[in-house]
This record gives sequence, C-alpha cells and structure tokens, in this order.
Amino acid sequence: MTMHPLSLAGVSKAFTVHLQGGLRLPVLRDLAFTARPGECVVLTGPSGAGKSSILKLIYGNYRCDEGAILVRNGSDIVDIATAAPRQILALRRRVLGYVTQFLRAVPRVSALDIVAEALDDVPRETARDRAAAMLARFNVPERLWGLPPATFSGGEQQRVNLAQGLLPERPVVLLDEPTASLDAENRAVVIEIIRERKRQGVALVAIVHDEAVRDAIADTSLDVTRFATAT
Repeated sequence: MTMHPLSLAGVSKAFTVHLQGGLRLPVLRDLAFTARPGECVVLTGPSGAGKSSILKLIYGNYRCDEGAILVRNGSDIVDIATAAPRQILALRRRVLGYVTQFLRAVPRVSALDIVAEALDDVPRETARDRAAAMLARFNVPERLWGLPPATFSGGEQQRVNLAQGLLPERPVVLLDEPTASLDAENRAVVIEIIRERKRQGVALVAIVHDEAVRDAIADTSLDVTRFATAT
C-alpha cells in the first residue's frame, strides 16, 4: 500500500439532482494522482471541470462513489472514501489543512482569535503569538487584530482566511484559489509560505488560476478535464 501523504485511485463522483426526479449528473471518472512529500500538485481545467469537487472529496466534504482516497496518518493509511466521520475529523485535526476561498468566521470574534483557533493543540497564549506573527506576515494592520473580520474589506478578509488556513503545519494542505483578491505583495507571501511548506515535506494540492503563481509553486500540473465526464 502506498505510503505517500496522499494518493487517489479510480475515484468517480456523480451528483443527484433531487428536484429533477433524482437525475444523476456524473462529474469525475477514474481520477488518479499522487501528492508526494514536498510536492505541489496544481489542478487545472476550465470552471465546472470538477477541481473544487476534488478538494472536497479529499477533505471528506463529499463522498466518492467509487475508488480510494488514501491519506497517510503517521504509520497508518486511512481511506477517506470509506472512513467513519470520527476518522475524518481526526485527520482534519492532525493531517489535512484546507484553505478555501471564503473566511469561516464566528460573529463578534476578533481576527486574532479566529486565526489562533486554528491551533487547538497548543496553549492559548502560544497560539495567539503565532497567530499575530502570521497576521503580520500577511500585512494585516495590528489595529484590526482585535476587530471581527466581518467589518474588513474583501482583501483583508482573504488575508485573515489565509493566516488561519496556513498557520497549522499539516502534512497535507489543500488550497482553493489562495491568491484570489490579493495584491502582488501578498501573492508573494503566499508563494513564499507554499515554498516553505514544500521544503518541510508537506504535500499540497492547489487550484490556482493566476498563471504566474501557478508557475511559481507547481511541481506537477494535472488537467482535470482528463477525468471529467460529460453532463
């Protein structure tokens, strides 16, 4: 059995449209790829090809209909396709990082605490110190750290989102458009952090439409249209 951080084999997925009499819409068929330590796999293809669905399958938000999604957890291998919910939650706490396009924020909770909550396995003050350092790295002004991100601009919210998602150092990281809404300076920060993670042996899977960013981080490009099915 593979001991790579992440390996997909024979993964297929279809969605059921209940409002149309249970119509089945196939999305992916026989998807297969591996993310090795220190490698960034960038998913390419047009909108609607299934790129975001692949990240959600790996993270366990979607269940695949066929195939295996193998994630290494220490000396164990867990198949996301058949794992129990508690196993998936355990992987999210220890192994899988996921940076989405949207900030998941609790109302009235400060930006600093939202980012620090990503480190639930370290003392609170240590988590807050590391969160502050990451917010500073993403050029979020210190005067904003004590405020809820709902009051921020779109670009500021995205930087808080990145700080939250990239703060935990997980062995496998999923990135869904991490540089959307960012200026050149903060795109460079994202690239720098991704390169750091690669040097640490992290396996990354990313969706990036910015060609310059893609060229800067990709070790492998996977054209998702090879596995997309006609709908």
